[in-house]
Amino acid sequence: MLNEKEGFAYRAAFIIDPDGTIQAIMINPQPVGRNIDEIIRILEGLHFNRETGRGAPADWEPGDPGIDIGWDYVGKY
Repeated sequence: MLNEKEGFAYRAAFIIDPDGTIQAIMINPQPVGRNIDEIIRILEGLHFNRETGRGAPADWEPGDPGIDIGWDYVGKY
């Protein structure tokens, strides 16, 4: 993502689902690189959610059961 004023690029990643909806935007400051493992985890979590309707919490890894999502579950995890 170009910073035209300063003349450098930020490290950025955009995840767009098959319906064309932006699901995630990650913009890192110029001296910090992206973490491909976290980008892949987010992609896997979004895929998991599309398949199961369940959420992928912060420490979720593929194969984990995930969590129920919705207003009824806010503050319960």
